[in-house]
Amino acid sequence: MAKNEFRGVATRAKLAGHPIHPMLIPFPIALLVATFASDLAFWGTADVFWARASFWLLAAALVMSAAAAIAGFADFLGNSRIRSMSDAWQHMIGNVVAVVLALANFILRWNMESSQGVLPWGIVLSALIVLILLFTGWKGGSLVYHHRIGMHPEEPVGADPKRSNRR
Repeated sequence: MAKNEFRGVATRAKLAGHPIHPMLIPFPIALLVATFASDLAFWGTADVFWARASFWLLAAALVMSAAAAIAGFADFLGNSRIRSMSDAWQHMIGNVVAVVLALANFILRWNMESSQGVLPWGIVLSALIVLILLFTGWKGGSLVYHHRIGMHPEEPVGADPKRSNRR
């Protein structure tokens, strides 16, 4: 094996040498999955507490999604090798769709009494978002474990992949 075969692909958004995007993504994922779980709890119990909880979980998910998206876009736009990967495009587009659906879900709940925003469309949107996150999470894992994005040691940003001894 050649010396450079295991080199990672550089990312732009870093904190003390660690990629920021993977540090942030667990928060919106957990909050969006919790929104769906809270919607299911409301559906099963009709307790308005769960409808209110879903609303605030969704609000927090949108804030954290924005932070994760900023770091993700910096990585995506900052390295042409990342932009050349179809997995990166699928990951990005899928996550943008999920966040747009989450925003629509939030607006739906904002414009209605908390419990009216859950059934039927709020829970349908929450379920769809979770399904999209399963796909985009798979693609994100592929970017890290297959394409080695953000893995150390990294090649310099803009490094010529033809000069690397990759397969």
